[in-house]
Amino acid sequence: MKYVNATTILPEKLLIEIQKHVQGEAIYIPKPKTAHEKWGTRSGSRKLLDDRNTRIKKAFKDGKTLKQLAEEYFLSIETIKKIVYS
Repeated sequence: MKYVNATTILPEKLLIEIQKHVQGEAIYIPKPKTAHEKWGTRSGSRKLLDDRNTRIKKAFKDGKTLKQLAEEYFLSIETIKKIVYS
């Protein structure tokens, strides 16, 4: 996160209001909840994991064992259980 001087981006009235509560400190202003994206949405990682998990569930349904899936996908048996039983 990069530092931005509030005087360059905030209207003077708003800056005066904020200065009533904090002066000379760095503050974090979070995004509104509506602007949040799930992890991996932008990079495509979320889709890759969802696709992988779908393949794991199908393979389990088709008869592969937890151990076989763990070895094939390089995951622990516990992780495979979480995927197939979710």
